[in-house]
Amino acid sequence: MFEPPRVLVVDDEPQIRHFLRISLKTEGYQVVEACTGEEGLGLCARQSPDLVILDLGLPDVDGATVLQSLREWSSVPVIVLSVRDREQDKVQALDLGANDYVTKPFGVEELLARVRSQLRTRERSNASHADQPARFDDGDLCIDLAFRTLTLAGDDVHLTPKEFAVLKVLLLAAGRIVTQSQILKDIWGPTHTQDTHYLRIVIRRLRQKLGDDPTEQRYIQTEPGVGYRFVGRMDDGNSHPPARSRSDGTEHF
Repeated sequence: MFEPPRVLVVDDEPQIRHFLRISLKTEGYQVVEACTGEEGLGLCARQSPDLVILDLGLPDVDGATVLQSLREWSSVPVIVLSVRDREQDKVQALDLGANDYVTKPFGVEELLARVRSQLRTRERSNASHADQPARFDDGDLCIDLAFRTLTLAGDDVHLTPKEFAVLKVLLLAAGRIVTQSQILKDIWGPTHTQDTHYLRIVIRRLRQKLGDDPTEQRYIQTEPGVGYRFVGRMDDGNSHPPARSRSDGTEHF
């Protein structure tokens, strides 16, 4: 059965929430509402909305902080809806990971068009990854992207949100090089494409947690000066060991 897209509205103004609720439901969307940033983050984690409409002027925490926290673990499309109309506010929100920015007062038809656009983009993105494996298991290391779990030799391994996000990007592109700048842009945001030290730290920690010897890279292979690739075989029902990369004995980041 088709389930209509779920939209989370995070805004402290009851009138705005009421107006958006009616407008979105008229278009056939499910609507979830929050009046604070903390409530919005909690609902986003529990309800898995398809899109978030986020106000910046929230009573408990600034919407930019909510957006920054959300981007540590979620790629859900976010449309910022705010009275702040300064260019620097828009740039900051977009750099933090917002997909679109609409200023108040706003035209409902324009907002709905932007909602449809973001949902179409998300649908195309999901379709492009539909045939991507969501699980890796070589008998020693097991990664399940759907359940966000990782075990090594049967023991649970805890990853931080950033570590998991980097591992997910590499795993979904298994066998292909992912450039440093692309990982930084996707996970840290477009203003951090040169901050390679962030990525080096996460890669180092990931290798430690995966038991991956940097001098004999079993899972995460470094392409010096370019990026990284996940070189273990995806789970295809066979028990072949993952490929090992050649190394000159020096760890590269």
